[in-house]
Amino acid sequence: MPSSGLAQEASILVQSTTSTANSGLYDHLLPVFEKKTGIRVNVVAVGTGQAIKNAQNCDADVLLVHAKAAEEKFVKDGFGVQRFDLMYNDFVIVGPDSDPAKVSGIKDVKAALKQIADAQALFASRGDDSGTHKKEQSLWKTAQIEPTGTWYRSTGSGMGATLNTGIGMGAYVMTDRATWISFGNKGDYAIDVEGDDAMFNQYGVILVNPQKCPNVKTEEGQFFIDWLTSPEGQEEIRKYEIGGQQLFFPNASK
Repeated sequence: MPSSGLAQEASILVQSTTSTANSGLYDHLLPVFEKKTGIRVNVVAVGTGQAIKNAQNCDADVLLVHAKAAEEKFVKDGFGVQRFDLMYNDFVIVGPDSDPAKVSGIKDVKAALKQIADAQALFASRGDDSGTHKKEQSLWKTAQIEPTGTWYRSTGSGMGATLNTGIGMGAYVMTDRATWISFGNKGDYAIDVEGDDAMFNQYGVILVNPQKCPNVKTEEGQFFIDWLTSPEGQEEIRKYEIGGQQLFFPNASK
């Protein structure tokens, strides 16, 4: 609980990945936290790369994203105090019912990407330095494929917009599962590729370093992190479902 020195109108700013916002997770979590602590949480939901840049510019108290290597560099460079695992889900590749690259049911993501590239089947990429885009690029690299040509389309947009664009053009799209479950405009699309360990999607949470950014609300920000990683916060994450499907799986270990 906050100390008596914290004002009832205390607030923090969280720079966040879009998937946690678009999935509705914050709509579930934040009222519980705010009622318990009196601390209002304002969320800026952007791609992970932009969220990290914003936090480096001291426009955040807490960073909550999903690109572990970039998060660890953020801390190593002195911008963050400490990184904590928070929760996970996975990435999937969705595609139209026609499945032009015949990848439906393939678990090996490298094999699926090779078939998509060989078929030059349309693939819509976020292209925005988000956590999803970073993961997608690493998977192409692991598959030893340089995705170029008219079949590979970069939207420069968030996950929801990229799904809309991809579905509109009949392209395959890689998305985090939480966004896909909560996405309303699926059309004839379904999950084609899932289950590869390489598509694991870990989320982390970090307090921005007040030594770099003196404006950071250290106490309030730490309360938020402590609550998210506490048994109560982890249980609230676990409880969040859409249509009976759990979207995020808590795995904090402080």
